Amino acid sequence: MEKASVRHRFPLVFGASALLPGGCRRVHQTAPDQPRLAAGVAVEDVTFHSGALQREMTYRVFLPAKIVAGREMPVVYLPHGRGDSFRAWSNHSEVAGYAVRGAILVMPDGGSSYYMNAAGKPKDRYEDYLANDLIADVESRFPAAKGRENRAIVGISMGGFAAAKLALTRPESFVFAGALSPAIDAPSRRFSWRCWEESLLFRSIFGATGSESRRKSDPFVLVESADPAKTPYLYLTAGGQEVLLGANRRFAAQLKQRRFSYEFHIKPGGHDWRQWNTQIPGCFESLFQHLKPGS
Repeated sequence: MEKASVRHRFPLVFGASALLPGGCRRVHQTAPDQPRLAAGVAVEDVTFHSGALQREMTYRVFLPAKIVAGREMPVVYLPHGRGDSFRAWSNHSEVAGYAVRGAILVMPDGGSSYYMNAAGKPKDRYEDYLANDLIADVESRFPAAKGRENRAIVGISMGGFAAAKLALTRPESFVFAGALSPAIDAPSRRFSWRCWEESLLFRSIFGATGSESRRKSDPFVLVESADPAKTPYLYLTAGGQEVLLGANRRFAAQLKQRRFSYEFHIKPGGHDWRQWNTQIPGCFESLFQHLKPGS
C-alpha cells in the first residue's frame, strides 16, 4: 500500500485521559492539540499502514527544520502512557528542543496496548507494530541512521513498561532505553474488583494470572535471564510520591544484583507530567552519551 504523509494545522481538539496515581481510574478530558515547538524544529504527523495491526496508524515526528543533505540522524522513539495518544509527549513536555541537537523524535500511537502482542487479541500485535513496522517506516521516510547504535526508546508509564520490556527481549533494537515511572509490575498484578476494568484489560493483553504468557512479558522474570552485556543501557525513574515507586525500587535492585548497566533516579512528585518533566533533561543527557552522533 502506498505510504501517505498527513500534515495537520494546529490547534486540533482531541480526547485525553489522565491516570490517577492508583492506576485504576481515569479522568477523561478534552484539550486542544497544541504541540510545544522549539526554534529550529519542524513537526509532522505521518499516517501509514501497519502490517502487524492491519490498519492505518499515525505517529508524530519532531526533527530539525533544516536538514543537511546526506546527513543521517539518530532516532528516539517516545511511547506514551496508557489511554493517551501520539500527541501526549508533544503537548505536555518540551521534548522538541532535543531535536535541535540533531535527532529525530518519533511519537507512536499505542492506545492502552502496553505495546504488546496481546495474548487475548491476536490482531493486536502492537509490539510487532512498534519494533518492526514503525521503525521500518521511519527509516524509509526520514534521514534516519539505521542500526541499534542509532536508536533509543524513552517511554512514560505504559510506554516506560514497553521500553524496559523491549530492552530485555529485543536488545538488538535499541542502544538506550529510558523508562520514566514505568508500570513495571503490570503483568504481575492480580485481579482486583476495585480495579476490575484494568484487570480485564491486563488479562486480554498479558493472559490469565499465572500463565506462561504473563511470565514472558514480566520484566521481573525477564531480567533474570536477559544478558546484561547485550541489554541496552537502562535509565529508570520514579516519583517520590507515586505508588509505582516501590515496584521500581525492586526492579532497580534486580538490575543492580545482576550487574546491568543502568541508573535509577527518584525525584519529588506523583505519576504525572510535572514529575516526568523534571526527569526528562537528565534522561536525555544520558541518552545522548550513548547514541551514535549523526553522520
